[in-house]
Amino acid sequence: MNQQLNLVTLGVEDVKVSRQFYSHGLGWTPLLDLEQIVFYQIGKGLALALFPLADLGADTGHPATVGTSFTLAQNLGSSAEVDKAMQRARAAGATVLKEPQRAAFGGYHGYFADLDGHRWEVCHNPGWSVAEDGTVTLAAIEAADTED
Repeated sequence: MNQQLNLVTLGVEDVKVSRQFYSHGLGWTPLLDLEQIVFYQIGKGLALALFPLADLGADTGHPATVGTSFTLAQNLGSSAEVDKAMQRARAAGATVLKEPQRAAFGGYHGYFADLDGHRWEVCHNPGWSVAEDGTVTLAAIEAADTED
């Protein structure tokens, strides 16, 4: 099996409201915008879809619920970009779960929940880089010194 992910679909209560949040609030440009589903290009080879929660349940044959056991994340170029992204999310109606702050991994991050409760991490990790084509590169991670 290929090790790849091409589409993340979020079940949302109201596509119109979620479209407003992502397109106008966060400033994202839809790749395809239909009445019942919206697609956003979020990297080379990866798209995000907003689809009615009830329709997602019907499509899979099992009731769909909004989950909180995973997060979606953006790695940005600086702490200032993280602050700006969080301000924009807050202004768009997101619930800030964790204000941006220094992180144990040496970077800077915070969390917000979109209008349906999907959790997003907005992060600057100096050990990560994301190329224009969406390729993620991780710097070698050295084991932390655990001695007191």
